[in-house]
Amino acid sequence: MHFQTELKLLIQSSCSFIYILTYEEERLESIIKSVASDDLCQALYTWDFVQGFTLGNDNSQDTKKNPLRALEFIDSFNVNADAIFLLKDFHLFFSDISILRKIRNLSRKLDVSNHVVLIAGNDPSIPNELKHLMHYLRLPLPNKYELQLELHRLFDKLSIAHPSLSNHVNVIARLSQGLSINQLRKIMSKLMVDITDLDDVYLQRFLEEKQKYISQTSLLEICYPTVSLDDIGGIDNLKTWLLMRSNAFSESSRNYGLPYPKGVLLLGIQGTGKSLTAKAIANTWNLVLLRLDIGKLFAGVVGQSEANTREMIQVVEASAPCVLWIDEIDKVFDKNLASNDSGTSNRVLATLLTWLSDKTTPVFIVATANSIANMPAEVTRKGRFDEIFFLNLPSTVERKKIFQVHLQKIRPETWHRYNLDYMAEYSKLFSGAEIRQVLVEAMHIAFIQNRDFTSLDILNAMDQIIPLAFSDYDSVHRIQELASLGKFRLASSY
Repeated sequence: MHFQTELKLLIQSSCSFIYILTYEEERLESIIKSVASDDLCQALYTWDFVQGFTLGNDNSQDTKKNPLRALEFIDSFNVNADAIFLLKDFHLFFSDISILRKIRNLSRKLDVSNHVVLIAGNDPSIPNELKHLMHYLRLPLPNKYELQLELHRLFDKLSIAHPSLSNHVNVIARLSQGLSINQLRKIMSKLMVDITDLDDVYLQRFLEEKQKYISQTSLLEICYPTVSLDDIGGIDNLKTWLLMRSNAFSESSRNYGLPYPKGVLLLGIQGTGKSLTAKAIANTWNLVLLRLDIGKLFAGVVGQSEANTREMIQVVEASAPCVLWIDEIDKVFDKNLASNDSGTSNRVLATLLTWLSDKTTPVFIVATANSIANMPAEVTRKGRFDEIFFLNLPSTVERKKIFQVHLQKIRPETWHRYNLDYMAEYSKLFSGAEIRQVLVEAMHIAFIQNRDFTSLDILNAMDQIIPLAFSDYDSVHRIQELASLGKFRLASSY
């Protein structure tokens, strides 16, 4: 249900206490005013610790810096009058036993009056004594429509005109998803200082500024991939699967009745292109790519890790449609390590897995892992991801394609002069990343001699690099054996 609709319904039903989780006090107050003035015709009293209660320009002096007196003010209010009381940051006083007792006493009076108390805070935890008294709501980040309204308001205020202003507003609103209204205002104000033309440079600067705010206030990183699926050698089965779903987030797909795809778990040996594939998916599908360093979810304060996870989910869903890249998920959710952290990993994992199973927003998850031997079984069960693909070491045919892709980039005019067939045969057990490093090594060899590198330089470079499949044979062989049992779908057809 839409937040404003649900809030209005709760107020109309005379719900005594409503706890609203938000960092956007100004936006929340605007929504409450809209609800109160719509057809409820209720007066709105706001309270904060410094100013006390305010109604318009009137201040109640005796409630300043006195949360208990604020509750007494509500208790003494005319029972026949309609009123909404908004208490800001009041959750900070829940540890006071007198405040808890007063709230519980007050709830009985509010149940028989038309008074509603809204508490705005940013701590998702509520004392057990109050959980049965309060209705819990979370103010979501603004949707695209709200962002469009704010952008039109800003452009009107700044008298900015443009022949295709509506198109620019739609584009900027889409790029703004995942930001609060206040963050949008700050970014726009900064850009308006030295940029007046709504061109591509403006949009690029906007994305750069958005990245700064996302990095400051969340655990996500916005990536700007330039790689496409054509830049990856091999993995034909995975490419076909992805291209079949390239329009899965379109309106026509929804009208057809198709649900949004959940995502994929890319399992494979290091250097086989898992991270590169995540970038290519976002670029090919023309979606925003958000990268999650899942280790940052964990904090030392009790309950903060779970709060970080919920905040991350809120930002991701507000940024939809998008691709969420969770890199090396196996490094964090290791069942052998979970017993040493008082259950924090299990609680974070439970929150994340519940979201993966239940989410209906257009968010495509790309999780990568080098091994699942120590991962909890619930991560890989059906329903979390649409498919689990295994990326093996490239075959001879795929190694030839990888050499071709890289050489076409660094020597676009002369790549065909290199002996691709022989290099592909000679590079057995090399991963895609190691093949790339072989070419870099060959270029260094030739550069120091002031000449272009040759096929012989590439072969010599291979002799100097020991592939991971040889140095860590046991681990690589173990995961290849699991894949050979048919537990995962093969990314390659070779």
